[in-house]
Amino acid sequence: MEEIREFSFGADSPPLSVIAAAKIASLTLPSVSSSSTIPTFLFSNGLKLHGTYALLRYIGRVANIPNFYGQDAFEACQIDEWLDYSPVLSSGAEFESACTYIDSYLQKRTFLVGYNLSIADMAVWSGLAGTGQRWESLRKSKKFPNLVRWFNSISTQYSDSLNEVTSIYVGKRGLGKPVTSKSKELLAVNGDGPNEGKANSVSSSEVELPDAETGKVCLRFAPEPSGYLHIGHSKAALLNKYFAERYQGRLILRFDDTNPSKESSDFVDNLIKDVDTLGVKYETVTHTSDYFPQLMEKAEKMIRQGKAYVDDTPREQMQKERMDGIESKCRNNSVDDNLLLWKEMISGSERGLQCCLRGKLDMQDPNKSLRDPVYYRCNPVPHHRIGSKYKIYPTYDFACPFVDAIEGITHALRSSEYHDRNAQYHRIQEDMGVQKVHIYEFSRLNMVYTLLSKRNLKWFVENGKVDGWDDPRFPTVQGIVRRGLQIEALVKFILEQGASKNLNLMEWDKLWTINKKIIDPVCPRHTAVIEERRILLTLTNVPDKPFVRIIPRHKKYEGAGEKSTTYTKSIWIDHTDAELISINEEVTLMDWGNAIVKEIGKDQDGNITHLTGVLHLEGSVKTTKLKLTWLPDTAELVNLVLVDFDYLITKKKLEEGESFLDVLNPHTRKETAALGDANMRNLKRGEILQLERKGYFRCDVPFVRSSKPVVLFMIPDGRQATSF
Repeated sequence: MEEIREFSFGADSPPLSVIAAAKIASLTLPSVSSSSTIPTFLFSNGLKLHGTYALLRYIGRVANIPNFYGQDAFEACQIDEWLDYSPVLSSGAEFESACTYIDSYLQKRTFLVGYNLSIADMAVWSGLAGTGQRWESLRKSKKFPNLVRWFNSISTQYSDSLNEVTSIYVGKRGLGKPVTSKSKELLAVNGDGPNEGKANSVSSSEVELPDAETGKVCLRFAPEPSGYLHIGHSKAALLNKYFAERYQGRLILRFDDTNPSKESSDFVDNLIKDVDTLGVKYETVTHTSDYFPQLMEKAEKMIRQGKAYVDDTPREQMQKERMDGIESKCRNNSVDDNLLLWKEMISGSERGLQCCLRGKLDMQDPNKSLRDPVYYRCNPVPHHRIGSKYKIYPTYDFACPFVDAIEGITHALRSSEYHDRNAQYHRIQEDMGVQKVHIYEFSRLNMVYTLLSKRNLKWFVENGKVDGWDDPRFPTVQGIVRRGLQIEALVKFILEQGASKNLNLMEWDKLWTINKKIIDPVCPRHTAVIEERRILLTLTNVPDKPFVRIIPRHKKYEGAGEKSTTYTKSIWIDHTDAELISINEEVTLMDWGNAIVKEIGKDQDGNITHLTGVLHLEGSVKTTKLKLTWLPDTAELVNLVLVDFDYLITKKKLEEGESFLDVLNPHTRKETAALGDANMRNLKRGEILQLERKGYFRCDVPFVRSSKPVVLFMIPDGRQATSF
């Protein structure tokens, strides 16, 4: 492909469709020149292309987007028809009649041509966006519901690219917010205290499913039972819940159990637990393995129809041939030969184990997913549900389109990492002769310093680097909840990302900041002093006999309850606080009053050993610089272990081909011994609390006996740096 050296057009008439298509296709255009009134590409070989639609067709042909200029000659001609028609949108007199025609055409369609975004969509979308306020006013009306739905869907899925284009070439307003029906509450999350019964809501105008009819939508959340649910899966689960509730539809929880080597009943049980934790309500639970008999029948039928063949090419060689577009030596074997080998596969014989079943699609297709993908593989490992009944198992790519169709799924939500396989999904459904299912894409949720591959996470579990799949260093739902994340915060964080197709690398700080806003108003306050080098402060004017007061566990939230605080002549403070105090300095002892430090005792090396002072309750807390937490010198104090965690890897994002083993963090857990107030004997496992001036914690191991410490996991608050 020749390099585009120059892109020129008239300053008053930017070719919006060309610019938008190039942006979405990640095709870098050179700096704009206004030397030509007609949009023009000047190539490195000196040749030129002129005209908006010539440039748009060029982008359609070179873009690395499946079917951007149609999947065959017929679709390409349909796209050409739309390119010829789209200029009518710039004609004032015919604008509304054109909108009426397109609205009617889109009544049962997601895209203008076929099942993928194409340059036809770009031409019409740009024609509407380019009219500015005229389209915006029609967009707010209910006159063209199908056209508005289509326009909003494209605007939302490609918001980053399209907002940038329109803000530069249409106006500073960008695309604005898509206007549709009234907003609905998205998801109610049960909580405690003052947050109980509140809901996080996202306007239903933010994103729509194509061709969705209220009461007729059927969705599925289909995790593979090869690990626990993690934060990335949570996004898919919650988006499915959102759309199911919004369209008053059905949601099926389906386990994609097609690989017995990686799956187990334990994973199934924990995935159900995790989905329930997220508050996702589903109509029924199904398994891909429920459909194994029908899938085998369908596979054999496709062999007889010449749409699939058995291949014994070694896996590495097959992968190379697919990359190079080389047909397998087995591709043109007879139906009878294929059926014989198919029976060998079914029996799991030595010969059968050398084979796989492949679809006969198109080995020359630029989209490599269509180059004769594998449909079935042999695997003698027993299945966790059905034992050793089968020796062959369908691939996800073969099973998913069939089961989606059989279960009546109307819209399959898939992350954009599967984008190149969407054409394969629809081609397989076409070859099977089953109903087509809409695919709706959303971006995968990626987090900094985080591994989301279950294969990688499994390595940490199997090698003893973590305590299990619920380890608080893991991005699993059980892991982050164990660390102290509230599900309400997770839901809000994920839904703020929406169903955009733009890939994002998200910071954990944002999630923990949301979490802090939820826990801070309600979690009780307690006091702890770090055990190492703690300092005793003796108040000479305090009676020798201790006394007790009952005070709130949270001064602004009565629902947190009360706690008893013991006041003694001698109290413990942190060594780091003691080092900040000067002789005769007045300090505030929290929940007591002011004191004046009269003496600072030190050893021969200059280390502080003790403090002496007097209580000065008439002093003003507003005038003191130091506000100190403290504990009474009594035998009732509770032994604590404060646990802080760091990321499992030291790099924000792994590059393609880079191994996580090269960036392992050697120190990911830090334990600090401390003493806590006597009230902490009553903490329950899972309870969230704040240690005054030390941060937020979740109780992982509650009090059992004095010799066994209470274990508290530190909860990030979105702003503290790691102490490792």
